[in-house]
Amino acid sequence: METENLIVTTKDNIKIVRLNKPKKKNAIDYNMYVRMAEILKDAAIDEDISIVVLTGTGDFYCSGNDLSANDVPMKTLFAAVVEFVKTLITFPKLLIALVNGPAIGIAVTTLALCDFVFTSENAYFCTPFSKLNIVAEGASSITFPKLLGERTALKMLIMDYKMPAKEALECGLISFLYKDEEFHEKAWDCISEISKLPMDSVLGTKKLIRRVDMEALLRATELEINEIEKISLSRSKL
Repeated sequence: METENLIVTTKDNIKIVRLNKPKKKNAIDYNMYVRMAEILKDAAIDEDISIVVLTGTGDFYCSGNDLSANDVPMKTLFAAVVEFVKTLITFPKLLIALVNGPAIGIAVTTLALCDFVFTSENAYFCTPFSKLNIVAEGASSITFPKLLGERTALKMLIMDYKMPAKEALECGLISFLYKDEEFHEKAWDCISEISKLPMDSVLGTKKLIRRVDMEALLRATELEINEIEKISLSRSKL
């Protein structure tokens, strides 16, 4: 059963998960985190699915967390976020992000957990954690320094730097960059070609690559959320 905020479709061996809350720029709430984790877990054991594609409706990929929509305790929300991120980290199939527009916060950090990231020229990437008085999340305390280099990672995670799509391509945050008018056609052409590759080979290579950092990424996710909880608790005492 799907909610109106998530649209899930299947095309051949590809499951497509579309964030569908354009009025809030596809911000993610508690129920969406829970459902997306469930979808990924189901896809992980579905022999007919080799690829999951994450994308958004409208002109935004995702604007991060939708705290206004959450009617659960903050600790419950944090647990759902951690479960979602861990599911991304351990996902054994190919995970592809189709970034149709700007990405903010956790929508950016989780891109580093995807295997391929296709991006439109109108996208930009921003992680305003310091402005929100939280810390890096989505295992970005490990993935960002590794992908971007420590200096750029600090600029992104601390200084609220808005990275344009071209720079994201140059530093390795994204895999492919297309002009807006050709984005969907070219991205799906490439995804289609990937889907036809021998999946035993493809997924075997992914497993070998990801095994090196798996435990560290899972541990980082826990440590990051612990720091966020500490900050939230100290704020509530003021």
